[in-house]
Amino acid sequence: MLGIAGYETTWRAMQDFTARRDANTRDEIWLLQHPPVYTLGLAGKPEHLLRADTGIPVVKIDRGGQITYHGPGQLVAYLLLDLKRRGLGVRPLVRKMESAVINLLDGYGIPARYRADAPGVYVNDSKIAALGLRVKNGCCYHGLALNIDMDLSPFDAINPCGYAGLKVTQLRDHGVRDTLESVSEKLTQHLLQALEH
Repeated sequence: MLGIAGYETTWRAMQDFTARRDANTRDEIWLLQHPPVYTLGLAGKPEHLLRADTGIPVVKIDRGGQITYHGPGQLVAYLLLDLKRRGLGVRPLVRKMESAVINLLDGYGIPARYRADAPGVYVNDSKIAALGLRVKNGCCYHGLALNIDMDLSPFDAINPCGYAGLKVTQLRDHGVRDTLESVSEKLTQHLLQALEH
């Protein structure tokens, strides 16, 4: 658990880790939080940032997807995996990531699902976890962000993941009072189980 880490520093570290890896480099999962930041994916459209007066920086990055928000109280899990070595494609990996979050939420008695048309995990019609990946030379980085106990108001200034009017939710809103560290440990176990199958 890396605590709160600056977005751009972490992103550059993921790029560096991926560029330096070789056939023997072990896969890693990085767990952390970020200070408030909007990230805009490769195909991200600036118009999905509805208000530019939030004081929150916008960083254009190299993952897929549109715009999302990261901030304290959100658990971010970055998966730095050799997909070629694992014989794993992007779509199956996305399903494994979504399944890990769905299984975690099931443990709290929260029914969740994924949507075929919009990657991520949803409780009712509200998004609780966002996903985004970058694959380079058969290896991936970036990952998923799970809302736990955070200020959700910055999402009001964007179309989350490019969907106008998409509601977001978090574990606290569904009665979960576990610490971020506890949720982090459980999510890690679910991710490891999903990656083994």
